[in-house]
This record gives sequence, structure tokens and C-alpha cells, in this order.
Amino acid sequence: MQVPLQITMHGVQQSEALEAEIRERVAKLEQFYPRMISCRVTVDELSKHHRQGRQFTLRLDVHVPGKEIVVTRDRHEDIYVALREAFDAAKRQIEDVIREQRGDVKVHPIPQHGRVARIFADEGYGFIETPDGRELYFSRVNVVHPDFDRLEPGTPVQFIEEMADEGPQAKRVSVGKHGIA
Repeated sequence: MQVPLQITMHGVQQSEALEAEIRERVAKLEQFYPRMISCRVTVDELSKHHRQGRQFTLRLDVHVPGKEIVVTRDRHEDIYVALREAFDAAKRQIEDVIREQRGDVKVHPIPQHGRVARIFADEGYGFIETPDGRELYFSRVNVVHPDFDRLEPGTPVQFIEEMADEGPQAKRVSVGKHGIA
């Protein structure tokens, strides 16, 4: 890390075991993601609750290139459980950052809009006319809402265009334009 680990404890009796656990978990996180810039761990003991005893709040601030990850765990009776959960959550968020940096994040296609041009209900297929005048084939199985049988020429639809062996086709066809039927 570029910045040394910061451990802050409020209302918590200083404990070598607790500090060692925090340092070990930070070291594992840094081993998992060496580009980690800094890490700050804050442990607070809330005022003692007469029924449940001691309760802890934990905050974990991890800085990585281009992102700050903040994880909090509130009202835990076992600080070690809170530590484990917080560091597990931070690791999952760092995994997300790694996927983003590698470009592994799945990009969902943007739905396009058009109108049903022709429909052949008995055969289970039809054609959608796009705003630029092209016609795309779609079948009964490509209609997600409403039922295929409720479509008729002129119905506004949104869809995802995909290339098939026969040429461009409409998939995930649903009624409406931006949610307006």
C-alpha cells in the first residue's frame, strides 16, 4: 500500500489480538489486490446494551485506483464476525473493480424501438419495421410481453437486434416504447 494501514478504535479496549487480526486481514486483501492504495479500519464500541451486552460498529475504507470502497457493519456482538464479514464484502467489491478494469463487465444491449409491420399468427412469426425502414424477423418464442397472440400490425415494440444465420432478427420483443404501450 502507498499509505500505511490506519486502525482507529473508539471505546474499545486496545487488544493486540484484535489489531493482529485486522493486520492479517488487510495483508490478505493486499495480497489479493496489490494495487490497493490505502486502508482505514475504524472500530467503535457502542454503549453497553443492558440485554445484549457489548455491540460493535466497524467501518472499512479501502482506496484502490479509481474507486473508494466503504463497508460498514453495525451492531455486531462479535467484533471478529464483523471483521470477517466486512473484509469479505470488501474483497467482493474489489473483485468487481478488477472485472471493470479488465473490461469483463457484461454490457447489456440497448433495446431498439419499432412497430409490428406484419404478423403471421398461424405460423408464429412476424416482422418489425425499424425507424430506418428495415424489417426484422421475430418468432413467437422471441416475444416476452405480452403474448404473441396480442400483437397486431402497428403495435409499438422494443426489441434487441441480433445477427442470426438468416440475417438480423429481433429478440426479446415487448410492447411499448420506453414503457409506453
